[in-house]
Amino acid sequence: MKGIILAGGKGTRLYPLTIAMSKQLLPVYDKPMVYYPLSMLMLAGIREVLIISTPDALPAFRELLKDGSHWGMKFEYKEQAEPRGLADAFLVGREFIGDSPVCLILGDNIFYGEGMISLLQKCASLTEGAFIFGYRVTDPERYGIVEFDADENVISIEEKPESPKSNFAVPGIYFYDNQVVQLAEKVKPSARGEIEITDLNKLYLERGQLKVRVFGRGVAWLDAGTHDSLLQAAMFIEAIQNRQGLMISCPEEIAYRMSFINKAQLQKLGEALRGNSYGDYLLEIVEKEK
Repeated sequence: MKGIILAGGKGTRLYPLTIAMSKQLLPVYDKPMVYYPLSMLMLAGIREVLIISTPDALPAFRELLKDGSHWGMKFEYKEQAEPRGLADAFLVGREFIGDSPVCLILGDNIFYGEGMISLLQKCASLTEGAFIFGYRVTDPERYGIVEFDADENVISIEEKPESPKSNFAVPGIYFYDNQVVQLAEKVKPSARGEIEITDLNKLYLERGQLKVRVFGRGVAWLDAGTHDSLLQAAMFIEAIQNRQGLMISCPEEIAYRMSFINKAQLQKLGEALRGNSYGDYLLEIVEKEK
């Protein structure tokens, strides 16, 4: 399976922070925001990733992430000049996807919690149909909402409904089989001129191929798209890391734990960052593994 991180848009809700910088490059405590969704793809076992962003922002993403080989990954980059909806990512990335299934994750979504790794890896074994996720919220009218039966078969999916049929919002991570490109081509632009992910999911629903996986109580889903939520996400990461002494969404550590790189490569990465808490953390892993 391949992965796509959609990191486009102008980030207007975060102005003036994002006037000169992509939202997904802003810090969330001790890491760039894009590290968090990237880590989810890595934990799922996905090693080929396409980063989609604006023409102005792509050079900075390339400088930050490079070609991915230092983490045992392979990164490619594509431009999305104007926001055209989430499902447009599959049209922009059709050559990258090729004949593979694909996971799309939004660049400003942060996930953390018990059971995430096994759930992601199960979804990454998808060969037919699509998986979306459900996350219980108190204000469902603000989200895309999924209704499902006891076997996690999707019954309905609606975007910001006035009368929600459930309290389960659809977070910004989606797993699809290879027919996603052909189906995305059939989606007509909405009233706001965008190719909506909800409309794409409805096509899978019509085929009886849309399943939902529910995030349990132990999973946190954070959308760092506003000033308040950006601060809350940073405080959440800081609290967990300082209490546990373990980093959340550290690509170097994940690459090592997933056997994408070996101990010598991890030590080299740590040495390059020596002198701050991040580099020292990597070197501490190497020392403990001796």
